[in-house]
Amino acid sequence: MIRSLLTWLDDRTGCRQLLHEALYERVPGGARWRYVWGSTLIFTFSLQMITGIFLWMAYNPSTQTAWESVYFIQEKMFLGNIVRGIHHFAAQAMTVLLAIHLIQVIIDGAYKAPREVNFWLGIILMKIVLALGLTGYLLPWDQKGYYATQVSTKIMGATPVIGPQVQEIAQGGSVYSHHTLSRFFAMHAGILPGLLIAFLALHLYVFRRHGITVHDPDHAPDTTFWPDQVLKDAVACLGVLAVVLLLAIFKGAELSPPADVSEAYAAARPEWYFLFLFRFLKFHWVESLGIPFGAIYVPGALMTVLALMPLTARLKNGHKFNVWFTWIVTAGIVGLTSLAIYEDSNNADHQAAIAEADRDAHRIRELAGRPEMIPVEGAVTLLRQDPFTQGPRLFAKHCASCHRWDGHNGRGQFVKATHPSDKSKTMIALPEATDLASFGSREWMRGIVMDYGNHFGALRNAAWYSNLKDEDLDLDESEMAYASQDYAEVFSNPENEQDLKALIEYLVSLRSWPDDAEQFDSSLVERGQQIMNGAALASGDELNSCTNCHDTIGSEFEFTDEGGGYPDLAEYASSKWLKAFISNPGSEQFYASKNHMPAYGEKMSPEELGLLVRWMIGDYYETHVEPYPSMRDQIPTAAAPTESM
Repeated sequence: MIRSLLTWLDDRTGCRQLLHEALYERVPGGARWRYVWGSTLIFTFSLQMITGIFLWMAYNPSTQTAWESVYFIQEKMFLGNIVRGIHHFAAQAMTVLLAIHLIQVIIDGAYKAPREVNFWLGIILMKIVLALGLTGYLLPWDQKGYYATQVSTKIMGATPVIGPQVQEIAQGGSVYSHHTLSRFFAMHAGILPGLLIAFLALHLYVFRRHGITVHDPDHAPDTTFWPDQVLKDAVACLGVLAVVLLLAIFKGAELSPPADVSEAYAAARPEWYFLFLFRFLKFHWVESLGIPFGAIYVPGALMTVLALMPLTARLKNGHKFNVWFTWIVTAGIVGLTSLAIYEDSNNADHQAAIAEADRDAHRIRELAGRPEMIPVEGAVTLLRQDPFTQGPRLFAKHCASCHRWDGHNGRGQFVKATHPSDKSKTMIALPEATDLASFGSREWMRGIVMDYGNHFGALRNAAWYSNLKDEDLDLDESEMAYASQDYAEVFSNPENEQDLKALIEYLVSLRSWPDDAEQFDSSLVERGQQIMNGAALASGDELNSCTNCHDTIGSEFEFTDEGGGYPDLAEYASSKWLKAFISNPGSEQFYASKNHMPAYGEKMSPEELGLLVRWMIGDYYETHVEPYPSMRDQIPTAAAPTESM
C-alpha cells in the first residue's frame, strides 16, 4: 500500500527523481569532513526556525509585556528555558559555523569562476545572519539588549547623508519606544527569515548547478552524497546539537533586568561576535576620526575587498592575496575580541557593573515570583520600587561621597578621586564619615559606647575637620569622647561584661526594625534599661548614663525641630528617626550648628528617602542574593595613586 502511495505521489510530482538528484550528487575525491560546514549551517538555521516558532507562541512584543513574556518562557513554560537556550546558543553557533564555512570556501577557491554569483549570495546570507543576531538581541527588552542595541542604531545614524533617516526608520521614530521593539520583532521573526530562506534556496540552486569545488580531487575515489557525505554531515550536525543542548541545559540564556530608560547600564556590551568592532571603535586614533570611519568606512572597505575576491582571483597571485587577506582579518577579529574580553575582565568597574547586573537579574526573578506576581505597569516597576535594589543606588548617589557601606559605595565599587599631585592618576578616596554597613547594630552601639574616637575616626579625613574650631565635635576632646573613655574603663572590668552586653542589647532594641521581633534577649533588654536609668553595675560602679545628656532615650520619637543641644536618640536608628535625621540633620533636634551633613530632605523625594531608609534597616522582600563582599580591609589609611582607567 505504501509503495502504491509513493508511486502515485511520484507520478504527480516526480519526487523520486528529485530525491535521487539530491542524494546521489557526485563528490569528486570522496566524502570529506571539510564539506560539512554548509550542512551544519542549514541544520542550525532549522533549529532556529523550530525553536523560534515555539518562542513566538508565548512572546508578546510590547514594552510592557516583552520582558514579562520572556520571563514566563524562561521560568514558567514547560521546557521553555531549554527551548530559549537552544535558540540563543544555536544563533551563536551559526555565527561560528558561518565564519568557518567562509574561510573554507576562500581557501578552497570555491569563489572563483563560475561560482562568483554563489559566493556573492553567501555574503548576502552572512549579512542576514548577522542582522538576525542584532535584531534578536533587543527582543527580551532587557537592560543588556536595550542599551547594546542603542549603540547599533547610533552607528546607523552616523551613515553619511542618509544616516538619520535610516536610524529613524530602524527604530520607528526619533526615540526608542514600542515601535522600535515591534519593528525589530517584525524584522527578526518575519522579514529576515523570509529573506534568508529565499537567498538560501538560490544559494543551494547555484551550488548544485556547479557542484562541489574540490581542493584535492585525487584525495580518494569519487563517491556520492549518499551515504558517505550524509553520514559525515549527520555526525557534524549531531555534534553541533550536543554542544548547543549542553549549553542550553547547564548555562542557559541570560535574561538581564527589564529595560529601564531612567537607569544607566554600565555592563552593556554587544554579543561576543560584535566585540571586535566595539573594541576597534575604542582606539583613540579611531575615535579621533569619528564613528563613520571606524564603524562604516573601515568595515565597508573590508566587505568590498571580500566581495571583489572573485575578480581579484583572476589576477596573478590574486588567490594568494585573498587567502592571506582572510587570515589577517580573521586574526584581527580574534585579537580584538580577545583584547576586549581581557580588558573587561581586568576592569574593576566593569566587573562591579556585571556583578550588579547579575544581582538585579536574580532579584527581579525573586520579585516576579512573589504571590503578587508582576503588576500591570510592568516588571520594571518592581525594581524601581524595591528598597533592596534602589537603596544602594541612592546611597552611592547621595551618601558615598562621605560615607561607605562595608568599604564600598553601596554598589560594590571603590569611591575614586583624582590624585592631587598627579591629575592623570586616580586613587581610592578616603571616607570622610563613618561606614554605615553596621548602622544600628550591636557592633555600631559598642563602637559608640566603648571607642567613640575610632568609631567616627573617618571624620578626620574631611576637609572641615582639619579647620575644626568647635571643641564638641573633636573626636578626642568632646564630651562624648570623654564619656566613651569612662565607659571603656568601667566595662573593662570582667565583672561588668554581662552588663555591657545588656546595655548594648537595650540600645539596639530602640530601633524597632522589621526583623527585630524575636531578635533580642528580653532579660538583657530589661537589665540594660535598668542600667540606663541609674542601676549600679555588677562591680558596684554607677554608669554616667546617656540620659544625663540625651533625655529622650526610651521615649517615642516625634519630629519637633526642637532640642536641648544633644542629638535626639528616641527610637534611635528606627525608620522614623532615620528619615527625620537624613532630611534635616542640622535641626535643633539633632546637630544644630555643629552639623556638617547636607539636608537631604531638599535633595531627595519622599519616595527616594523611604527606599534608602528601608534598605538600611532591611525592610524589603526577602532575598537570597548575597550582599556585596566587604571591601573595608582594602581601603588604605592614605590613598595611593593608581593609573586612570
